[in-house]
Amino acid sequence: MSDDLFAPQVPDAVASKRPLADRLRPTSLAEVTGQEHLTGDDGVLRRMIDSGSLGSMIFWGPPGTGKTTVARLLSGEAGLAFEQISAIFSGVADLKKVFDAARTRRMNGRQTLLFVDEIHRFNRAQQDSFLPVMEDGTIILVGATTENPSFELNAALLSRARVLTFKSHDEESLETLLARAEAVEGKPLPLDAEARASLIRMADGDGRAALTLAEEVWRAARKDEVFDTEGLTRIVQRRAPVYDKGQDGHYNLISALHKSVRGSDPDAALYYLCRMFDAGEDPLYLGRRLVRMAVEDIGLADPQALVICNAAKDAYDYLGSPEGELALAEACVYLATAPKSNAVYTAYKSAMRAAKENGSLLPPKHILNAPTKLMKGEGYGEGYRYDHDEPDAFSGQDYFPEKMGRKTFYDPPERGFEREIRKRLDWWSKLRRERGGA
Repeated sequence: MSDDLFAPQVPDAVASKRPLADRLRPTSLAEVTGQEHLTGDDGVLRRMIDSGSLGSMIFWGPPGTGKTTVARLLSGEAGLAFEQISAIFSGVADLKKVFDAARTRRMNGRQTLLFVDEIHRFNRAQQDSFLPVMEDGTIILVGATTENPSFELNAALLSRARVLTFKSHDEESLETLLARAEAVEGKPLPLDAEARASLIRMADGDGRAALTLAEEVWRAARKDEVFDTEGLTRIVQRRAPVYDKGQDGHYNLISALHKSVRGSDPDAALYYLCRMFDAGEDPLYLGRRLVRMAVEDIGLADPQALVICNAAKDAYDYLGSPEGELALAEACVYLATAPKSNAVYTAYKSAMRAAKENGSLLPPKHILNAPTKLMKGEGYGEGYRYDHDEPDAFSGQDYFPEKMGRKTFYDPPERGFEREIRKRLDWWSKLRRERGGA
């Protein structure tokens, strides 16, 4: 803790043996790299500090982006006591001790910034325990999570805290970290230009990982030795990814996969899927993208597409690697050979646009319930026709708000699934023969 004045002093000889990532921790928010949208001169956190008023926050972002470091620096620059706990190792009793200590500090005129790592691992009751001490100002909560707060944190907690997104380091910020490491070590990283670029790709946006890899390289290098990409891979025992999952290569391949499915090319779709598997892409990410393709590009032309993609995602979640990838491959081929329709996709966009443009229009009164005499007197429910009692179970009533008028959003696709699938398979068989059976 930053306010522990009696912490034992670490001898210089021991301090120098600390991991490189720890020795390179920034000492001020201005030194933080990769998060300028938060810590820069015009960043959110800098504005908070300059205003003299901090609120509770949730730091959301991937590992190695500086969430813990920024929280600690924030407390220092705001003059707050700093407490840190991890949701993995802490329970209700630990929280009670922290809250009691924070109350004592508050009575002595000092506020506490409580940093909770992996906050999403606390259950609902534990998350609720923060609410009273946040509301009365006993603590300023800063929670860190790698998971989507909308899904993992209570709505009550989120309503009292601002979510700030931490970004993965890009190549420029990782290069800045490596340059700082070289300055601290007093020697250049023994890598050629291509190997240095490979190391940055291996870090995958994680600043801590980049510095740890650099430290391994320095340990392994003999005098005047410089590693190429093959040597780097051998030294760190880690394969350089085929593409950077957070940058252009990632988006290029997922775009190619999606458009191959949309274009009904099962061979190309399967190829790009395997390219991403081979590059180390998260299979569940690919599962989510296949589900998206099912609802955007196949839709009701083949309602089974969504069922199959969800089943494939669940099968991977159940089987894991390497067996689970086959289920995703099956779903990918199914989507590519399925009949296509974006009718629901375009209808949804049109309906959403209409909902935003027309405001809060009241539905027609004849389809509103009338549980009270007053509402009946206002005409609610008057003239409603129960469709099940009508010929062909269809009354033909207008359900749109009167001021809006009748709209058409959904243009259903033609049916005949089996015919469409057979047509595509025959077409691909013909194309393969023309290509010489490749």
